[in-house]
Amino acid sequence: MKSIALGLAVVGVAIGLASCESPRVAIAGGARPVAYDAYYDDAYGPFYDGYWADDGAFYYCGGLGRPFVRDGGGHFQHGPSGGFHAVHGGGGGRR
Repeated sequence: MKSIALGLAVVGVAIGLASCESPRVAIAGGARPVAYDAYYDDAYGPFYDGYWADDGAFYYCGGLGRPFVRDGGGHFQHGPSGGFHAVHGGGGGRR
């Protein structure tokens, strides 16, 4: 029974991680995922994915089938602060 629950949990996490397409940047010969670092205070619930946009704002994904939404409340930051923890994503390694 525990192995079934563990298997379902793994599938749930995999679906959540795959639910938002990683942001991509155009480069010569195609596009590749852009890695990013941020600090998050968990205000929007679990962290799935997001990206820093050219406008300086962080756009996050709230889960399966949801679009990226602009963080208007300052819940993502570039640097550490009290109550914030590090998150990393975007794939493709650091730029």
